Parts: sequence; structure tokens; C-alpha cells
Amino acid sequence: MEKLLNVSSSPHLRDSKLTTGHVMYDVIIALMPVTIFGIYHFGLHAFLVLLVSVATAVVTEYLFDLATHHPNTVKDGSAVLTGLLLGLCCSPTVPLYIPFLGSLFAIALVKCAFGGLGQNFMNPALAGRCFLLLSFSSAMTSYSVDGTSSATPLAVLEEGGTVDVLDMFLGFTDGTICISIAAMLIGGAYLLITKGITWHIPVAYVGSFLICMIAFGGQGFDVMYLVAHLCGGGIVFGALFMATDPVTSPVTGMGQLIYGAVIGVLTAVFRVFGSSAESVSYAIILGNLVTPLIDRWVVPKPYGIGDGTKKEVSDQPKKFPKAAITLACITLIAGLALGLVNFMTADIIEAQNAAAKAASYVEVIPTADEVNYDDDLTALVEEAAAASDYYADSTFGKVTLNEAVVGTDASGNVVGYAISVSTADGYGDSITLSVGFDTEGTILGLSFTELEETAGLGMRADEDSFKSQFVGVQVDSFTLNKSGGSTADDEIDSISGASTTSGAVVNAVNAAIDFFANYIQ
Repeated sequence: MEKLLNVSSSPHLRDSKLTTGHVMYDVIIALMPVTIFGIYHFGLHAFLVLLVSVATAVVTEYLFDLATHHPNTVKDGSAVLTGLLLGLCCSPTVPLYIPFLGSLFAIALVKCAFGGLGQNFMNPALAGRCFLLLSFSSAMTSYSVDGTSSATPLAVLEEGGTVDVLDMFLGFTDGTICISIAAMLIGGAYLLITKGITWHIPVAYVGSFLICMIAFGGQGFDVMYLVAHLCGGGIVFGALFMATDPVTSPVTGMGQLIYGAVIGVLTAVFRVFGSSAESVSYAIILGNLVTPLIDRWVVPKPYGIGDGTKKEVSDQPKKFPKAAITLACITLIAGLALGLVNFMTADIIEAQNAAAKAASYVEVIPTADEVNYDDDLTALVEEAAAASDYYADSTFGKVTLNEAVVGTDASGNVVGYAISVSTADGYGDSITLSVGFDTEGTILGLSFTELEETAGLGMRADEDSFKSQFVGVQVDSFTLNKSGGSTADDEIDSISGASTTSGAVVNAVNAAIDFFANYIQ
């Protein structure tokens, strides 16, 4: 009776001395080098992020088991591992409510709601990270060390800059808490030695990623460029600790090779052609979704049964896709909830946006006592916007003229104008700014009402060192100087490593100048 076979969900253990807890705590041990280095490099707040993430995951699983009368599964270590993985994938500066919400989502909705460990169809930690990236993108992608914000090395590469590969390998750069590639490799070696993972997924993942980057990465076989991409954006962490999750990865060696190749190709495609350089999470999540299909394709030939497995596979009864239905229901409920929240807060958000816009107008016309809308001025904006390709030609790029207001003094005399312009040519999202002019066309100030560019690079456009170049100048148009050190009034020095953002702002200001000269003045 002791040797009866039990049918259970993955991971399937074939050693009576090997338990689920043993597997989970092996991975936790392997994560200790990168965890310790992350806390050392980023400081106390990084430790608190990890602590909140792990504690929330453990408490959520315990309470869920208690509420549903399930056996307590906290002791197997899977909740600790999920919380630790999610915390390591967070920015070290995120508010503590972010890892709390991420772990709550990962455990309650992705793991426990589908039946617990072995029943989840995607990696809970990665699902939690994707949830946080979509919900709190700005906080999750803002990084700093010792209070100094700067861009990640991948962001610098995307902007055409250069990076220190050795610093990236050792971990002395900005990024998520799991920053040190050297520390990750120590943990990965431990897992390979203890047979916690096999070589198939990491090798297939990294290999297919490199092949794709060589093929369409734009740099060919540039070793330093390829190494920089390997050392940034979570490739190594994903290959060793996320993609190798035994629950959501294929069970056969051949299946793991296919799976690794799929997510490697997806990562490269997202990184080269997508809007974000950090694409590992989304690639692995999509790989998780095709894992059942891979397992059905790659079925080992059973000993002593016919000459193949086609009959056995085709004879298997088709199961009702309960997981898909459950996910659809959760998505529907979440969508309805978000829609309700948006409906309830729409007026508040609109009022806040209007207040921010009004404040920007006051800021860019400092000589005005009042700033008001004017019907004639509004008509001019509509006339300009209706002009064929007037604000969509190559001169200004993807620029949109929003509105214009007039500033007056206490006696009602016009002292200036503020023009709101948006551009879709930024590196990140759309950029919206207000440009203030006096009555002669001299620029009085710049104020951003929408700016979500790369931290430490494009976000520096809102610093006085960049904006002051426009103030007090009256020109027909500005040109961007990428070399720096310009002395001419009509030249704007580009922000180092953020020429895309700098050029978008210059074009937007030029559109405002053009509107003032041709319609107002």
C-alpha cells in the first residue's frame, strides 16, 4: 500500500525524501545572494519592500486557507518564495503599499483562487509584477540609489547612450532590487548543482534571445551590446528563477527547450519593437499560457504501448476549461469594478486636471494678475487646428495644439498668452506643456502638465537647467544641439542620453511659437 501511485498536480516529485517544501526552500536559499546584495546596494527601504511583500504573501495564503477550510499550505514555503520573487522585481523606492497589493493579487487571485500550488496556470509572482506595472507604471519604473534618480542601463541603451557592462554585471547600477547578475549566477549554480532546475530552459531562453538580438537588434554581432542586454532588464533573473518554475513550465526536456526558445524570442521582439525595454515578465507569462499545449505536443513514447502516442493523446477526454472560465469571470468583474471607479471619479479627475492646467498657465505668465479664456483666441486655436496638416507636418512632428489663454494685469491690460501643446514624439507617453509669451513674443516660461519620460533621463526636461534655455528668448524657432555647449539663443542643448525627449519638447515649443506668430501676433 505504501507504493501506491497518486495522481496529483505538478510539481511531480519522484523521490520520497524530496518534498515541495524542500524544492521551495532550495530556491529561497538560491535567492539569498541577490537579496542580500540588493539590500546592501539600495538600503533599508529595499529591505522593507521585501519584508512587506513576503509577509503579505504568507498572511494572504494563511487567511485564504482558513476562510476556505483548506489545509494550511504556508509551511511549504511557496508563499514565501512568491513574495520574495515579487519583491525582488520591484523598484527599491516604491511605496510599501505597492508590494502589499502585488502580493495580495498574486496569492489570492492567481494562486489560491485557482486551487493553490500546482493549479495556477501562470507564475503568481510574475502575474503580480505585471499587475503592478500596469497599475503603477511610474512608481514601478522609477529608480534611484542614495536618493539620486537615474535611468536604468537599458533605458540608456535605448536612447543611444553607452553603459558600463562591468557595473551592470556586478550590480552597481539602478534598477530593481534583484540587480546583481553575479549574485544571480551564484544562486543559479546552486540550483543546478542541487538539481532544483535543469539547463534546458535557461540555455534555450538565453540562446534564442541572443540569436534574435543579433538578427534584428540593429547592432549585429556586437559583443558588448549583447552582453549589456543580457545583464539588463531581468533576462538572467527570468531565465534562472522565473521561467524555471516547475508548476508553469513543461515537464519534459524537449518541451522545456521549446518553451525557453519561445519566451526568448518573445523577449527579444518586445524589447526591440515594443515601447518598453523591460519585457521579460510579459514574455514568460505568455510562455506560461502555452505550456499545456507544449506538454501535449511533446509526449514521451510510453514503453510497451504501440508505436507512438497519437492514439493515447487523441483518446484523452476533453476537459472543460474551468481555468479559462474562471479567468474570464475575474477579468469581467475586475473590468466592471474599474469602470465603476472610473465613472465615480471622472468628475474629480477632470477637476484636478483643470486645476493643474490653470496652475501651469499662471506659472508661465508670471506678470499676469488673471488668466482667462477668450472667445476670439479659442476661435484662432480651432482655425489653426482645422488647417490642413498645419500641426502634423514634419516641421513639428506629431504635435497637437490644445488651447490658448490670455493673461491680464489688474487694469485688464493684456500682458501675455499661454499656449498648451501636446506631442506624441516623446520616448514614453504623450508630453503636454504650456508655453508662456509676452505680447511681443518673448517666452516667459515653460510648464509641463503631462510628462512620463524615463526617470533620470527624459524626466530631466522638467528641470530648470533645461527649461531655462527657452525663457527670455524671442526667436522664429529653436534647433536642438545634441553636442552641447551652444551659445546661440536659438539653440537648445539636448539632455544627455535623452535626445528623443529633448527633440519632442523643442518641436512642441516651436509649434507654440509658430501659432503665436501666425495667429495671435
